[in-house]
Amino acid sequence: MKQEMTQILQENILKFWMDNMIDHQHGGFYGRISGDGTLHPTACKGAILNARILWTFSAAYRVLRKRDYLQVAERAKQYLIDHFIDREYGGVFWSLNYDGTPADTKKQFYAIAFAIYGLSEFARATSDPEALQYAVSLFQIIETHALDHQWGGYIEATTRSWQSIDDMRLSQHDANYPKSQNTHLHILEAYTNLYRTLTEIYPPLACGTPSHPQAACVAEALRNIICIFKDKILNRHTYHLDLFFNNDWTLGGSQIESYGHDIECSWLIHEAALVLGDKPLLQEIEPLVEKIARASEKGLNPDGSMIHEAQVSPSNASADRDLHWWVQAEAIVGFFNIYQHFDDKAALKKALRCWQYVKDNLIDYKNGEWYWSRYADGKLNTTDDKAGFWKCPYHNGRMCLEIIQRQA
Repeated sequence: MKQEMTQILQENILKFWMDNMIDHQHGGFYGRISGDGTLHPTACKGAILNARILWTFSAAYRVLRKRDYLQVAERAKQYLIDHFIDREYGGVFWSLNYDGTPADTKKQFYAIAFAIYGLSEFARATSDPEALQYAVSLFQIIETHALDHQWGGYIEATTRSWQSIDDMRLSQHDANYPKSQNTHLHILEAYTNLYRTLTEIYPPLACGTPSHPQAACVAEALRNIICIFKDKILNRHTYHLDLFFNNDWTLGGSQIESYGHDIECSWLIHEAALVLGDKPLLQEIEPLVEKIARASEKGLNPDGSMIHEAQVSPSNASADRDLHWWVQAEAIVGFFNIYQHFDDKAALKKALRCWQYVKDNLIDYKNGEWYWSRYADGKLNTTDDKAGFWKCPYHNGRMCLEIIQRQA
């Protein structure tokens, strides 16, 4: 498994992005290659795509130490700093035009979290002080403009100048509520990586006091968001994650079970508690990790694949049975995590069966990268992007890197 994933990571995923997505004319990376393989050189460039490229190639360089990966990571870092960072108000723009000028200037905290994730990983791989400084400043931005001091947690979005905004959705597929599981999940992973990077570059003093002035603040914020997950977002009746919320954490929208997010959360919240090193909190979290992963198994098919989501409200029970690339990637990591930390050999079999499904059905061996999905009837989806605003080298690249490192 490790050998196969090392090969897929380097020859199928990273090579595709290096060969096809670098915009030599206007800088950074192209915004889109459609599902049929057509490059769209004038497509908008998303902050999420750029930040995820930054994270992926930074992590690949840290693990594999290939200079080609460092060069792509450096390109992504510099483009993010030069073009996505808002010099007037702070934070990052949601999207740019193909020429690097601002397109959508709203402040979506999901995107700012990914900028932290990418910049902190670059700093972790290279000890680069500039990347770390930007990551810390963006952490402060989220804590200043997104933190809800009354009810806890983080709001979704604001205008460019940090004023309230009517449409807070990440995408047209999401419900319009001020808080979501998805944004909190990726703030969690960003803060986890930032705290890990701060403590690796600036080890705690002999007395245990953090040596970086912001490390304690990040640790406290990370602890708080872990508690938000266990106390507010996790449904203690089903052990699925609820998805959308009003400011006071009352549920919003339809009752949907998102199996990919469930299994992704199971290992990300476990990672956060492990990195934080709070033993009493870890003892409280670990039983939940197993229960969340077990709940996600409701989305498993007999062939090992995992469906996207299901609406389970009494008035409308239906399932989206499409088999998305990112859901399979997170399922593999999540079940491997259960095997690794809880000695659950059945979970390893689930990871291996899902990996077999991916190899047989989603990897584009001819042109590189993975297809977006297969439909419920097994037909290949070549309509949705091969690379784009939401189709990045992050889920599948991270899956490979996680398995490589976990078996080191």
